[in-house]
Amino acid sequence: MSNALAQAFECEISDDTLIARVLAGDTQLFAVLVRRYNQRLFRVARAIVTNDADAEDALQQTYLAAFRKLGTFEGRSRVSTWLIRIAIREALAKRQQSRTTRGDLIATAVAHPAPEESAMDREMVRLVEAAIDELPDAYRLVFVLRAVQGMSTTEVADALALSEENVRVRLHRGRDMLKSRLRPHIDPSDAYWFAGKRCGSMVIGVMLRVLTRPS
Repeated sequence: MSNALAQAFECEISDDTLIARVLAGDTQLFAVLVRRYNQRLFRVARAIVTNDADAEDALQQTYLAAFRKLGTFEGRSRVSTWLIRIAIREALAKRQQSRTTRGDLIATAVAHPAPEESAMDREMVRLVEAAIDELPDAYRLVFVLRAVQGMSTTEVADALALSEENVRVRLHRGRDMLKSRLRPHIDPSDAYWFAGKRCGSMVIGVMLRVLTRPS
């Protein structure tokens, strides 16, 4: 499917309709779902595993798990919420696996910027990401979903099975912890960037696995 067609579908087809069409046999449209949620789910995984390589592995496993379970999605929550919950499980599993094989070593790896990211001040972004990585787990994930990804308090509460008040408290405490490390003008929305070639590579990798799966 061409990029132009994928972009058109992203604008015109709802998540629920997209899933229905994939289940009906239009498997290639799963690529639209992957591209649609790459950035958000990468940030979720990255907030848990705190390094890019493990986050990308967890992201791919998230999509493969979602594809396998697509027929079980009952629409009781948003597709985005359902995917976030899968991403959290996969990222936690990846983190545990990494700790088992490498010990409790948390690395901060920043990928080389793609051409479209060249205007960013990568040093400032690294500072933001390093500060976020130092937050305790409970605060980091809430902070990333609310302040970095821009999800609403209600959406975060639903995705993490927390009360809205708990989300607000964790967000507030997380921000307080960052104040001593970040200058006021730094925009956290640039953190954990996942776009351009990295996004495209994830789409291709997932779809190769999906389309070549045993029947």
